[in-house]
Amino acid sequence: MGLLQGKTALVTGAARGIGKAIALKFAAEGANVAFTDLVIDENGQQTEKEIQAFGVKAKGYASNAADFAETETVVNQVKADFGSIDILVNNAGITKDGLMLRMTEAQWDAVIAVNLKSAFNFIHACTPIMMKQRGGSIINMASVVGVHGNAGQCNYSASKAGMIALAKSIGQEMGSRGVRANAIAPGFIITAMTDKLSDEVKEQWISHIPLRRGGTPEDIANVATFLASDLSSYITGQVIQVDGGMNM
Repeated sequence: MGLLQGKTALVTGAARGIGKAIALKFAAEGANVAFTDLVIDENGQQTEKEIQAFGVKAKGYASNAADFAETETVVNQVKADFGSIDILVNNAGITKDGLMLRMTEAQWDAVIAVNLKSAFNFIHACTPIMMKQRGGSIINMASVVGVHGNAGQCNYSASKAGMIALAKSIGQEMGSRGVRANAIAPGFIITAMTDKLSDEVKEQWISHIPLRRGGTPEDIANVATFLASDLSSYITGQVIQVDGGMNM
């Protein structure tokens, strides 16, 4: 029996990348999986099929995670379709990098809305369900730059630091109702986004990582599974850095 047998997980921004890896790992551990993305295109349909291949229920929902009303509608639909929401992973995110002196208001607003406001939207919609169930695990996908900052990513760093503080605050608010909230702070993870970087830049990153390699989406998925499962039943309000030791 899997670690998440009988549970229902909702993962945002999961048609590809880290979100998809988390959804697949959850399914492998027995969870039914609802996931969202801005559009459910061929990638989303393929993800749905791959999740279902584990013998669990899966469905993708087209949703703008930054839209409060749209999020309420989607969460209500997931609850109706699956019966419960036991795990929420706030993974939806974008980057619009630039130095502060050149950053536009639109770049700032877009990143804060998609990365941070979306987490508020989904937590706001899901916590009443979890409170009624007297249990649940909320996982915010943060970043090591939300811990130590990064030049050229003021908007992204601020949004991810917000995700960490949000998890800690929700952990304090919801603990008495059996609802836990934690954050994962990935480091340099090999994804389609980082594949666009030059070999020189990748080598420079890796040279600063004690384990001398980039992480994989599966590395993140493994930690998410731990936090989603009863193995972490006494852990809340924490941030776990999955970065190969880069930010000790």
